[in-house]
Amino acid sequence: MSLRTSLKALPTLLRIGFAEAVAFRAEMIVWVFATTMPLIMLALWSAVARTAPVGRFGQGEFIGYFLAAFCVRQITSCWVAWMLSYEVKQGTLAMRLLRPISPLLAYATDVLAGIPLRLLVVAPVLAISLYVVGAKAVPASPGGWGLFILSLAGGWLITFYLNVLLGTLSLYMESSQKLMDIYMVLFFVCSGYMFPVEFFPAGVRTFIDLLPFRYQMGLPVELMTGAHATGVALGLLAKQWAWVAGLGAVAMLVWRRGLARFAAFGG
Repeated sequence: MSLRTSLKALPTLLRIGFAEAVAFRAEMIVWVFATTMPLIMLALWSAVARTAPVGRFGQGEFIGYFLAAFCVRQITSCWVAWMLSYEVKQGTLAMRLLRPISPLLAYATDVLAGIPLRLLVVAPVLAISLYVVGAKAVPASPGGWGLFILSLAGGWLITFYLNVLLGTLSLYMESSQKLMDIYMVLFFVCSGYMFPVEFFPAGVRTFIDLLPFRYQMGLPVELMTGAHATGVALGLLAKQWAWVAGLGAVAMLVWRRGLARFAAFGG
């Protein structure tokens, strides 16, 4: 598959993916309801902060943080691991491999095409955050918006490559479901999804900063709510995009070797 072929096919794939997202909008609504953990944690931490602030977080800061977490989660969500694992188990991956387009490109466009519909969910939540929290709910400058958007793209790519890596492991073992369950637990705890990563003790946080999970979600949320000065933000973005490059290389290597193994056994 050439780059030119992929670029020519991309608009068509996105149109098809968007049409499918509209057709299966009820499924999208179910997924949205399944990602409301930040709203639950908002209620819990706001109750805690009612008596006294938790670090730098009062009730207003918790509202801004968890509503931002909800918005970021909607945009960076990815379910490629489950799609890939299912298609390997059912044997339908073999049919995808007969097409002139990489299955990974098809999976990526399926996910990206649903983002416009997700933005319809994000918009009112962001409006509520602006009304309650004020200007601190979003970046304060064009440069801040640029850093946030860059972190959002990096978070999506890390999530996508981790999904590809986990899903591809189905080509090496009977099922990678248990590994996906472990991944979800680590994501919930270490990404800033259930509480800000700065709540961890210093030693634990140093370890958390070496893992990819914070850069999937915590960093975009922190940049959206203005938690870092520009210099610190740039340093964190450099770490995030190092993870993007590293995970991308590993995922592609495991994918190619997995396909060779898949073909060797006849698909």
